[in-house]
Amino acid sequence: MEKVHVYFMPGMAASSKIFERIELPKDQFEMHLLEWVLPLDHETLHDYAERIALDVKHENAVLIGVSFGGVLVQEMGKIVNAKKVIIISSVKSNAEFPRRMKLAKTIKAYKVFPTGLAQNVELLAKFSFGGDKVNQRLKLYEKFLSMRDKKYLDWALEKIILWDRAEPDEKVIHIHGDADEVFPPKYIKNFIPVKGGTHIMIINKFKWLNENLPRIILEN
Repeated sequence: MEKVHVYFMPGMAASSKIFERIELPKDQFEMHLLEWVLPLDHETLHDYAERIALDVKHENAVLIGVSFGGVLVQEMGKIVNAKKVIIISSVKSNAEFPRRMKLAKTIKAYKVFPTGLAQNVELLAKFSFGGDKVNQRLKLYEKFLSMRDKKYLDWALEKIILWDRAEPDEKVIHIHGDADEVFPPKYIKNFIPVKGGTHIMIINKFKWLNENLPRIILEN
């Protein structure tokens, strides 16, 4: 049986270490981990997706993206002719954004967000992972948040808030926690719910994902 090649894209500012507990049966799947790179000057999200897509070396690959990485793999899906696109803790269109993100677009708040404080891991952790109990988890965040460059953060914030996809792609498979505080499920339609899953469930709900991802990937 030919193996299914599965490419994983982490969330905003995060490294591929967030997938370290994800395990797929090695006789059926081969896992490939993608990483964020610095954007070029004035680079569009589509052009950035084309650059990252160069790292997808297999035909009919499955793309899995977390949070902003979920937005990116949706842009990449058509470029690489992906077999399947799966997003986790993310959104399928800008209609699924919470009100605060829609407001940020209206008042252009992304232009004044203090991304220069990115070396302040606590601030970055709140934005990337959500929640207020970050002090207990700072060591965890220092491990997982690798892209703290101001240029990247300015670019990423603007690109997600200004994402222009208004209609979801019905083929995208959406896995979402019912306790996600960054993208509250009340704004989201058509997703596979994970009970008790927060925005960081890729880390702390890995058992559910390991049990269910193989079936979800292989389903027609």
